[in-house]
Amino acid sequence: MAEPSRKLSTEEVNALMEGLKSGDLSASTSVKDGSAVEYKTFNFGSDDLSLLGDYYALRIINERFARTVRSVFLPLLRVQPRISSFPPEVKSFEEYSSGLDAFMSMTNSRIEELRGSMLTVLPPNFVNLCTSSRYGGRIEVTNNSRTEFTSTEEKIIEVINSGISEILEQCWKDLTPISIKFHSREQNPQFAAFVESSDLIIVCSFVMQLPDVDSMSFDIVYPLQTLKPVSSLLRSRVQSDVVESSMSWRDKLEKAVLEIPLKVNSNLSEPVVPMSRLLKLRTGDTMNINVDEKCDFYVTNQKYFEAEMGEIKGNACVRLTKRLN
Repeated sequence: MAEPSRKLSTEEVNALMEGLKSGDLSASTSVKDGSAVEYKTFNFGSDDLSLLGDYYALRIINERFARTVRSVFLPLLRVQPRISSFPPEVKSFEEYSSGLDAFMSMTNSRIEELRGSMLTVLPPNFVNLCTSSRYGGRIEVTNNSRTEFTSTEEKIIEVINSGISEILEQCWKDLTPISIKFHSREQNPQFAAFVESSDLIIVCSFVMQLPDVDSMSFDIVYPLQTLKPVSSLLRSRVQSDVVESSMSWRDKLEKAVLEIPLKVNSNLSEPVVPMSRLLKLRTGDTMNINVDEKCDFYVTNQKYFEAEMGEIKGNACVRLTKRLN
């Protein structure tokens, strides 16, 4: 059974603080039981990981992405998937790639504003499920052993990556505007020219849940060097939710409103006819009316404009002259 943890004594705390101030812990510092303790000097703030803090802003971006990326998969799956984000993880690229299968879809994209790159990793069963569902098949996971994607699956991969890039640009917009451009695509992690094997990367994993199917995940990977230029922004905890009220939603609403059909008409004349004449009217009878130069223009039976009668290329028309309150 593990030994219960204990609090440091006053002497141990003072020795630790003294060592931190000097930057070099004294070798005489040891626990009370006299057992030897191995340690190495460490200066807080000197490592690359401290630049990004707890990735608060990146977690917010990932949460927004998980909510909005469902629109990319809805046309493919024909059902609304449930997508959740995992906290970002930092590891070396060698450690990450060693945990991948030998056959994956790995799309390398360029982020010009950050002078870096981004990697989108899709497992083959994920691609196969989206392809099968898109063309009328059942939503089920197949674990067939393959070494390459079909041309149809390649097209679906392009559609997915294009949608992911567009959604990511929207989600990053509140933090800093970015543009994501396709660079290359690889199917074997060993041949993915992304970063050096010893370089640190930030892995953002997302899990997709569908009815009656085991959950599947896909990853978005950033090199640590790519996010360094915005490290101060990634540490910030003050975030506004621009994506939720994005102009794209307003544009769609405005477009829908502007496409509503409205009935318009012009009232050319309102003659007054006695009842005795109306009773005598028969098919083929003619009635003289006086048409003024000015007429009223109606929108959904509401008078909106004064207009003038005219003609253009043999067609009768009205010219709006005055808007009525």
